[in-house]
Parts: sequence; C-alpha cells; structure tokens
Amino acid sequence: MTKSTSLHFATLISCLTLGLALNGCATRSATSSVPLTDWPAITSAIPRNTQIEAEVARILAGMTLPQKIGQMTQPEIKNVTPAQVTEYYIGSVLNGGGSWPQGNRLARITDWVSLADQYYNASMATDMKVKVPLIWGADAIHGHGNAHGATLFPHNIGLGAAHDPELIQNIGVAVGRQVRATGINWVFGPTLAVARDDRWGRTYESFSEDATLVNAYAGAYVTGMQGSFSHDGNVVATAKHFIGDGGTDRGQDQGVATVSKAEMINVHAQGYYGALAAGAQTVMASFNSWNDVAAGVDYGKLHGSKALLTQVLKQKMGFDGFVVSDWNGIAQVPGCTQASCAQAINAGIDMVMVPDNWRAFIANTMEQVNRGEIPMARIDDAVSRILRVKLRAGMFGKKPSQGIYAGKPEALLARDLARQAVRESLVLLKNNHAILPLARGQHILVVGKSADSLQNQTGGWTLGWQGTGNANTDFPNADSLLDGIRAAVGSANVAFSETAEGMDVSRFDAVIAIIGETPYAEGNGDIAVSDTLRHSRRYPEDLAVLKAVAGKGVPVVTVLVTGRPVYANDLLNLSNALVVAWLPGTEGKGVADVLIRNSAGGIHHDFTGRLSFSWPKSACQTPLNFGDTGYAPLFAPGYGLNYQRTVTVGALDGTAAPGGCGHEDGVPIFNRSDRAPYALHVASAANNWVKVPVGADLNAALNLPLSQPSIRVETTQINTQQDAKLVTWHGGPARFLSYAPQTASLRTYAANQGVLQFDMAMMQEPQGSVTLAIECGESCRGEVDITALLKKFAPLTKHTVKVPLLCFEAKGTNFDNVDVPFSVLTSQSFSAAFANIQIVSGAAKDADTLTCSDVGGEFQIGEQHK
Repeated sequence: MTKSTSLHFATLISCLTLGLALNGCATRSATSSVPLTDWPAITSAIPRNTQIEAEVARILAGMTLPQKIGQMTQPEIKNVTPAQVTEYYIGSVLNGGGSWPQGNRLARITDWVSLADQYYNASMATDMKVKVPLIWGADAIHGHGNAHGATLFPHNIGLGAAHDPELIQNIGVAVGRQVRATGINWVFGPTLAVARDDRWGRTYESFSEDATLVNAYAGAYVTGMQGSFSHDGNVVATAKHFIGDGGTDRGQDQGVATVSKAEMINVHAQGYYGALAAGAQTVMASFNSWNDVAAGVDYGKLHGSKALLTQVLKQKMGFDGFVVSDWNGIAQVPGCTQASCAQAINAGIDMVMVPDNWRAFIANTMEQVNRGEIPMARIDDAVSRILRVKLRAGMFGKKPSQGIYAGKPEALLARDLARQAVRESLVLLKNNHAILPLARGQHILVVGKSADSLQNQTGGWTLGWQGTGNANTDFPNADSLLDGIRAAVGSANVAFSETAEGMDVSRFDAVIAIIGETPYAEGNGDIAVSDTLRHSRRYPEDLAVLKAVAGKGVPVVTVLVTGRPVYANDLLNLSNALVVAWLPGTEGKGVADVLIRNSAGGIHHDFTGRLSFSWPKSACQTPLNFGDTGYAPLFAPGYGLNYQRTVTVGALDGTAAPGGCGHEDGVPIFNRSDRAPYALHVASAANNWVKVPVGADLNAALNLPLSQPSIRVETTQINTQQDAKLVTWHGGPARFLSYAPQTASLRTYAANQGVLQFDMAMMQEPQGSVTLAIECGESCRGEVDITALLKKFAPLTKHTVKVPLLCFEAKGTNFDNVDVPFSVLTSQSFSAAFANIQIVSGAAKDADTLTCSDVGGEFQIGEQHK
C-alpha cells in the first residue's frame, strides 16, 4: 500500500466555514460499497494448513485435562515462576504496563531475553507427550513501551492524522522487531476502536472517528507486524478490543455501547475486517457491554457473550485463531469472579488472562469441566485454537534467544522512521500571516510544561501503564521537543522558561509555547460527563503561560501535545499559529523539522497531516462525528493547512461556562484518577495541615514525604484494576481528602436529594473516631461521624457508602462554596481503600442510603424528603 491508496471515506463533505474559508479541508470520496446488513465472512491471508491441523489433532489427543487448562491460562510475570510454568503446564504469560523482569523498570534487553528463555525452557520441561512452547504477550501500544531505551512512535491518533497506510505498515515491522528483540512473541495490538466520544480516555489509541481509515490501517499494521510469520521479526498480532469499546455512552471506559446493530457492523467492526483479512491470529475481548436498545437485544458484557465471540466472530466471520480475555475481564461477567467464569469460556474465550488468581482459576475450571458446566468439546476447541496459532507462528523448537534480533539493543531503535511519523502526523490548524516556518537565525523563547518533558511527549503506556513518574533521564535514545528546536536553530538562539515568569518577551523574535495534556491511560484518562472538553479548565497553567507571552508584539507559535481533540478556542485566539502534535513519542526533532526552515532558508518539511477526528468549536460539543444531527465542528476531518495553503483564522468565541456541561446526574471526584478540578491530597497535624497532593502514579506505592508520617497512600483495587487508593493512618491526626483550589457551588445537588457516595473496603478497623466531611473554605465544614458505621463492616469486603448532602449541611457545610467535597479524618490507626468517589443527584431516596442518624445526625433524610 502507498500513501496514495484510496481510503474510501464514507461520505462526501465540504469544507465548513467559521464565517471564513477554512480551505485545506480535504473532501471525502464517496465509497461504492453498500452498507452491510449482517456480519461478513472474512477470508484470512493465513489459510488453513492440513499438516498443521493434523499436528494440532495429534498434540491434543495426547493431552490431559490439567494440561489443556494450563494452556488456556495466562498469568502475569510478577505472579508466576518458571517452575510453576512447568508444574501447571502454563501456556502463556503476559507483562502488563509497568511490569518488567525482576521488577526493574530499567531492565536491560538481555534481562528480558533471559526471562523469556527461562519461561520457554520451563514449558519444555513438562511431562507432556508433546512439549508445547509458552507464548508471551505484551502491550506495545506505540512501540515497545515497557522496554527501556526503545523508540516510541506517535500514538495512534497521530498516526491517523498522517493518512499513510504504508507508514503504518513500516511501523508494524519495527514494533515486531522491537518486541522480538526482548524475546517476546505476541503483541496485544493494534487497537481498532473507532472512538466516537472524545471524553474517552483511550481516544488516543484510536486512529480515527472514521471507520474506513481504521479498516485500512488495521490491515497495514497487522501485515507489517505479523506478516505470514516468514520473518524472524514477525510477532503474533491481536485485534482489540472486540467490540464497540470506542462507542460507549458518554465515552465511559468499560461502559455500555447502546448503538444499533447496523452501526456496530458498519462502524465499530470495520477494523476487524481489515485485521482478520490480513491474518490477525488473536482477538482480545472488550471490557464494554453492548445493548442494542433499538432492537431490544442486550448482549451484556462482551466477555460473556457467546452471540458475539462465537456466533459472530468465529462462525460468521470465520476467525480460526484464539480469543484472549482482557485483564481480569472475566470478573465483570455477572456471577463470575477473577478466578472463576464458566460462562466466559462457554461464550468463546479461549485463553483467560488471570494475572493474579491463576491457580484458583485452574482449580475452578477443572471442577467446572468435571461437573459438566463447561463441555469438554469447548475445552478442546479452545486448546486447538491456541495450538494452531503457536504452530503457525513457528514457535515450536526455537528458544526466544535464537531469534536474529534477540538481545540486540539496536533492534529497539527506529529513530528515522519515528521522526518521519512525527512529521507526517502534525496538523497545522492556524498560521495567520504565514508566521511559520520560522527562520533559523531568529532568537526564540520556548515556554510551556511540555517543551522539555519526554513524559508528556510520550503519554500513556510508556515505561508503565499510565505513563506517569517518568523523567527525561529514563529515555536514553530520545529528544524532547525543546531538544529539537535547539538542534535546528542553535542552542545560543534559544531560551527556555517553563512558565515564562520574569521573561522579557520583547527581546525575542518569536515564542514557541509547547503545552498540552499530561499522561494517562485507560480509565484515568476519561473526562467526566459533567466536565468539559475545554483544555484550559483541566490545565489552567497552559492558558496562563500563553497569556504571559501573547500580545507583546512577538508572534506566538503554540504546539499542542494532546491525546484527543479539545476545545481550545481561547488558546487559538492567543496564538498566531497553532500546531497539533498529538502525542509524538520519543522523536521530538520531528516537530522542529516542520516548524523551522532549512539551513538554506527554504522549507525543510511541509505539513502533510490532516485531522482524522472532528475538532470541537464549543466546550460541551461531544460526541462530535460527521453525520451527527446538527454536526458543526470548528474543523472537520481532513482539515489541515500547509505552507502553500494558508487561511486567516479570525477571532473565535473563547467563552465557556466556568462549570461543567450541565449534567445534573452527578459530580465525579475520584474514579481511578483525580477528576478535575478535584485532586486527592493528604494533610496531617505533624505538617501543620499543609495539603500534599497524592499524585497520579498508579504503578507503585506512593511514598509520601517524611513530613507526613501519620498517613500513607497506595494504589489498590476494589472494582477494577488499580481503581482505588488504600489509605493507612499510623496514628496522629491526619486527613485524606479531595481538594480544588477554587470553591464551586454544589447547591443544586444538595437541593435535589444528593449524596456523597463512595466505594470502600476496610482493611483495619479504626482504633479511634473517624469523621467524614465536606468543606467550604477555611473554617467552614460539615462533619459527620462514621465510626459506628465502619465497625459494622466486615474487613476486606466492598461497601458502597451514601451519605445525604443535607446531613453535612445540617453540620455546617455551605454548598454554595465547596472546595473539599470529600475528607476523611482520624487520629488513630485505621486502614481502608476508597474508590469511585462522587456526588450523586437524587440518591438520598435510595433504599441503601444512610440516614443522618446513622452518622450522628439529628433527623432522617428519608423522613423529611419522601
């Protein structure tokens, strides 16, 4: 495929206007294909092979039930030893985001290969009649992100803007080579979601809102990464997440897609048609549910849906590889746990990702087969599929260390290709008066928090799950955007100030402001339905730095580092030029290649990137996709200026309501991560009650400063992976709280039978009184006593606590000015995990809501507000 390959955009659109012509908007060519009415049969590039099928049957015939169940079991490398692989006939392991050999985030490439060999040797040391090699799976979302020193490419949203399937295929080749260099032979990718609501925290993992582009990219990526297993750099590819993960209501991760069957088939399934046709050998089931409300068909959780995993994927579409579950995904099927789910296996899950509880899973599954709850035919089908893929991939008889790239650090690098991808992914939204490209001899002031932050530049799934906690020194083979600018114009011509504080802007010829989102991954990156797409609301420091340099008579070029389209009219108004860099990865010089002229004064590289997502013109404009009723974006997909095509973008309406988007169902406070404007803090008497932010690193225990000896916060799980904070009080007064720097009114919720609601699991019973409070500035709070309530809770069990807001108001909370919507205080030993903290409207009347007398109040809300 080449860049000129037609992507067959589904609908013809014309360039929209803002009262001015936004030329550069590419029109979509109408496709000749008729919309599908049912799931199509897909012909795979890797056909059935009679010799392989005979070998699958031969191996299966000699296997015992424990050996079969072992092949279907996938633990995490932190939780399984090579000796246990031998003992339990384990067929696969995985390393999650933020998991490395010996727990060393800076593990050498030889450490990876050594561990891969150990697992392989262990799988060859079983008493099976035919030794079956272990397959190791890893997330390589934008390159081998867990491997220290690896080149990281732009995230998928940036690659979508490149509109270049040939580039995607070449990146697939490079990623396969990187992964095989560490001894790993299976990648959980590509992600084929068609993101339809930009509030979703995984939007950057989606190539486009346009399904036909996702289809084209899926085939190209799988072809590059997996090929036909004829090259030593090929790895097993995974089409994920099946299906509809990008179409959940309000962009809620792991939520419910209520789309029609026609939309699921023609939009959300398009990537799978491309991937399966290219020969993708594994499919990962999705966390989300699907309820076709219009047709009255509720498929429920995808992990438990036989209709989709077996009848659609395997039978109608003809997929003959194997289906793997997601991280503890079986536990979300009603009636199942992390260690037991006959329904998921019967539905069509072939390999079960049980990172922690794999031994209990094996025992439970054995019992379910023996009781007839899981037919032996289903087990044999699952194991046959796993064996088929391992044989097709050439895994038998070859140690990981015998690969031609194994243990070679240079195989982790693809810097020129990544730099090209950065250049092609950049989208120029504004370039008034042809400010860009900048001349090399100019004196440039660079400002902004993302200018010299490889953490912000690379985003999530980088040296860890959420991509947080990384320093520039963690990237030995990388250049920040600031590095690229300095290299292009000379360090002597560049001054850098993150905040621009105290800088005399008039001394410079131009300002480059590099701003944007900070790292996040699934769950943590969701924008709450009550929040907005306004970038400045979530990152006020970016607006502040632009205000500090704009209007000084010096042109301002803004580079926006983001994982999604955002409302940025205020930022556009303060910028003479604005470039969307998405999340460009490790090759920051690719940005300077396009912004800065060459040494002869000519254009070094022009902009070729075009939007693959609609860009909003108002803060609450989501979902926003072509074809929606009232569709009116600021910039449509296909828009992107270059140095030959210039347009003056006039002043935009930069106003936005100071609050959220008017959703009255609730206010999220903490759900796997902080929900703006609130952030978790701790405070103690020992530190004069100074509020210390907890932070966002979900990959390790948080070690608070020595000034906070009374309290410790760690990441744990209550409902889903790493969704909770485990708080331990060691004695001495201390608070765990959520705080916003400015007060906001929650009066509407208090007046509408609202509650403060949270999930909790008690680890250690409190040794003294525990109070729960909602605060309203200094010396203003309403506080209730929950000690007696807590002592009724059994340890290690989940409870959802709902306390009416009027209980806090009766104790002194002024809901017109709330800055701390949640605070837990005690002065004695106590330990509990907290998750899903929120204000919920109308829940005071729920049967499980507490009364004020339950928490030391003087009247019962239920009696007053029936």
